[in-house]
Amino acid sequence: MIFTKNALIFLSVFLIIISLPGCSYSFTGASVPEHLKTISIPVCKDRSGSGEAELVELFTNELTKQFIEDNTLQVSDKLNSDALIDCTILSVTTAPAVVQNEAASELKVTLTVKVLYRDLVKKKTIFEKNFSDSQNYSSTEDVINSKRNALSFAIENITEDILLSVVSNW
Repeated sequence: MIFTKNALIFLSVFLIIISLPGCSYSFTGASVPEHLKTISIPVCKDRSGSGEAELVELFTNELTKQFIEDNTLQVSDKLNSDALIDCTILSVTTAPAVVQNEAASELKVTLTVKVLYRDLVKKKTIFEKNFSDSQNYSSTEDVINSKRNALSFAIENITEDILLSVVSNW
């Protein structure tokens, strides 16, 4: 009962503050130019030479999912889009992370992706930068599945960072 009462008080104060004259706050689209409503996300390119199966599809699908769930920009095909996110996987590297008894018990996979975000209406580049994430995985168990899971986490983190850079200018 106390939690509910406190939650109602907090919610009431919050609603009063955001409804004050001259005050406004948007939870989405904080840095997306007003003229951009749609975005194209073509299949990313893989220049890593890693040979990781399905990496391109996993990355492109996760990035598309992030934008669909966020809903700040509608995902569309390139011909009907106001903006474009072009991604290139630059590298997938693996290195020892934890060494025990002169052997690596954990490995670290690092994924680096170059992202080009373009305004197709004004025909200009908004940003071009690299995103990277590393994840550890066991080298003593099912290494293939462990690495695949680690790459999935890295992909999720990078695509979240890309989305935040587009919608929040982070």
